[in-house]
Amino acid sequence: MRVTYDAEVDAAHIYLREIGPGEASYTFIAEPEIETDMINLDFDDDRRLIGIEVLSASRHLPPEVLANAVRR
Repeated sequence: MRVTYDAEVDAAHIYLREIGPGEASYTFIAEPEIETDMINLDFDDDRRLIGIEVLSASRHLPPEVLANAVRR
């Protein structure tokens, strides 16, 4: 598992495995309470969860997760 974080846009991506170009064949967009608080779930062709994108990440993820994330 790997976590990346882009502080400029406050977005984190949690990779449950490495994701190559085109491998996320389906993205489920969770209904946000606030429009900027989206959580997107990426699935492969077999509908296995392979990644999680968290917008407004500093509000939703523990600070230690972001502190240890790879910066984008």
